[in-house]
Amino acid sequence: MPDATLADAVTPTPDLAARAVQTGSSPVRDILALTARPEVISFAGGLPAPELFDATGIAAAFQHVLTEEPRRALQYSTSEGSPELRAAVAARTTARGLATDADDLIVTTGSQQGLSLLATALLEPGDVVLVEDPCYLAALQIFSFAGARVVPVPTDDEGLLPEALDEIAARERPKLLYVVPTFQNPTGRTLSAERRAAVAAVAARRGLWIAEDDPYGELRFEGEPVPWVATFPGAEDRTALLGSFSKVMAPGLRLGWLRAPAALRRACVIAKQAADLHTSTVDQAAAARYLSVSDLDAHLERVRGAYRDRRDALVNGLAVALPEGSRWNRPAGGMFVWATLPEGYDATALLPEVVRHDVAYVPGAPFFAGPPDATAIRLSFVTHSPDEIREGLVRLATALGSAHGSARQEE
Repeated sequence: MPDATLADAVTPTPDLAARAVQTGSSPVRDILALTARPEVISFAGGLPAPELFDATGIAAAFQHVLTEEPRRALQYSTSEGSPELRAAVAARTTARGLATDADDLIVTTGSQQGLSLLATALLEPGDVVLVEDPCYLAALQIFSFAGARVVPVPTDDEGLLPEALDEIAARERPKLLYVVPTFQNPTGRTLSAERRAAVAAVAARRGLWIAEDDPYGELRFEGEPVPWVATFPGAEDRTALLGSFSKVMAPGLRLGWLRAPAALRRACVIAKQAADLHTSTVDQAAAARYLSVSDLDAHLERVRGAYRDRRDALVNGLAVALPEGSRWNRPAGGMFVWATLPEGYDATALLPEVVRHDVAYVPGAPFFAGPPDATAIRLSFVTHSPDEIREGLVRLATALGSAHGSARQEE
């Protein structure tokens, strides 16, 4: 009998997990790859302005920890995170209106990991997660990987609708509600105190967890801060609050934090042990040092001033850049403006023509868990200077005019 050939002996490799096949790549990340050319003025990515990073202060913090305490800074650490950094975050969180102890917190590798840990600790395949519609795109990816069934909650220009939330929660019996109540990504909207109180009451009445994501709360340009959902009656024992240093210090540090009730926090620590053991020790040490010797609030004042000017440059130019009949908001902080083009426009179909004019936005459709709005676009105003923004809007007006003219000729 002849020997089996190598081809006969090889068995095909097993398939990928269904969740890996079903969860798509982020359209935002894909667009960023397309618009990486330096000549492109991109309103697509939520990229903090690199010229505003306190590179000197951060470098000095790294220099200090690597010179004065290298054995500790370069060693393994605890899964919960650096005691010094957690104490600093606890102090800032308490000062912002939510009494917090260092032991209430876990340091995470960006707040994105915090949300992933919550999904691991809370969600079984088939569990229902409620989200604002539209919703932060990477959250939809996380919930897809967890095997959850995502159900959208309607919104208006002021954010999530509490009455709709109550009705849907009664019908769907969700495990978790995910919200970005302050300067939401992608819309820039901020939920009022009254709606936050109503959300907390619904969560208590219907028995669900709340994941409150707050990466943008310290980027307020005007108006008074609104208390976290976690501070309202009914939400205190069922809210996990996520925060990040990406928007206030530097995203390359990949440092975030998670504040959660004790039982959920312990489960998230175990999930983190399985994921990465702990967040970078040297980055945590440098961040703690930076917070102890630098004035982060003064730095944030400079950032907020620059971002306010950039928001104004974008919002004030949209009437000329977008077709007649478009709508947009004017967020009081954060990084994003949400706009809708007139009926009949398709923001996704128009994007290739826009990119050919060396400008870019993110189509709004991928952010929807429910039926998408094809006319919606997300515009980030933080990456470029006001002059660059104004030039980008000139290009955008030309691109949209050219694309619309071509479409009319085809008709």
